[in-house]
Amino acid sequence: MTRSLSIALASVAVLCLDQLTKAWAVVALDDRIIDLVWTLRLRLVHNTGFAFSAGQRLGPVLALVAIVIVGVLWLSRHRVQGQWASIGLGGIIGGALGNLADRVFRGAAWGRGAVVDFIDLQWWPIFNVADAFITAGLVIVLLHLYRSERRRAGAPREAPG
Repeated sequence: MTRSLSIALASVAVLCLDQLTKAWAVVALDDRIIDLVWTLRLRLVHNTGFAFSAGQRLGPVLALVAIVIVGVLWLSRHRVQGQWASIGLGGIIGGALGNLADRVFRGAAWGRGAVVDFIDLQWWPIFNVADAFITAGLVIVLLHLYRSERRRAGAPREAPG
């Protein structure tokens, strides 16, 4: 499978999973909290800002920034080598698209929608499936880049000449 196709499929899978879980959360958690295990619970909140609810009134700007980030990531996909790194990049792009979809389609005006968050650890800000895939994808890509750089640094150098 080509790298671009792997990234695109991972992105679409994350986007679909994210939107399905958010649709479920909006209906199932509208008037209740579900305690699962230890401090993990499901609780519906709507976030008009970005990380840790900062920037509450910047919806349209955040939507534009997300579009630019997705575009830059897609254009730089050729730099990602390996199946895991491709899946990681797809997770980042799909997660960004999932949160962007909320901003675009869950509001009265373009970019004024709120991101649906519902995974509550009670000791960390509430997040969603898109956020989890963005974080996991970033870790995967960074580990891949780190390992690639270490391999490159350890490779024998050619003698000049």
